[in-house]
Amino acid sequence: MKIKKLTIYTSKVKRQLQFYRDELNFQVRDYDETSFELLTGYSILRFEYRENAKPYHIAFHIPDNQEEEALRWIENERSALPNNNQKIIDFSNWGAKSVYFYDEDKNIMELISRRDFSKPKSAIFSADSIVGVAEIGLATVNIQEKFKKMQTECGLVKFDGDLERFCAVGEASGLIITINKNEKVWFPTGDKAFSADFILEFEYDQTGYSMSFKEDQLEISKK
Repeated sequence: MKIKKLTIYTSKVKRQLQFYRDELNFQVRDYDETSFELLTGYSILRFEYRENAKPYHIAFHIPDNQEEEALRWIENERSALPNNNQKIIDFSNWGAKSVYFYDEDKNIMELISRRDFSKPKSAIFSADSIVGVAEIGLATVNIQEKFKKMQTECGLVKFDGDLERFCAVGEASGLIITINKNEKVWFPTGDKAFSADFILEFEYDQTGYSMSFKEDQLEISKK
């Protein structure tokens, strides 16, 4: 599953633009007072203004074995978010290591390094090292309903978890992290999970799809 474009919402367009463009040095396009787009490897992350936007959980792929370089990079601007005092978090069952940080909306942003996914092009880590969008969190009251729709309309499969509290849907190249917002909080901060609206454009099994998540309802169409 390859995530091509993810659209999310922010109440702080200007501040988010400054953070990603001016502090982290991401490449930006199509920016105005109400929106902008980040170029994140093979993906685009689009921010659009919404007055009452809710926070998200989003992950970026980074090159294999560059989690230490990524940690130093993000901590030039702000502290990484630890788990049990560890700022590089090992997901051995996924063959991955992650670094987390907050952006200006308190979105929980993750830099995930998987083994044998993308070899580094440079020993120096920067925003240009980002490989693509890896994950989007989907907080709902009914995981089973959402999974069944994704499975029926896209053929997506369960990567890990269950259908009660947590279910990672897709494959290592791209995941929808589906959780029951009434029973689970976001890792590693323990922040409350909200049903934050998004639009996701992705490719799976050589087919393009558009997925809209709005007010805890999921709509999927082929592109």
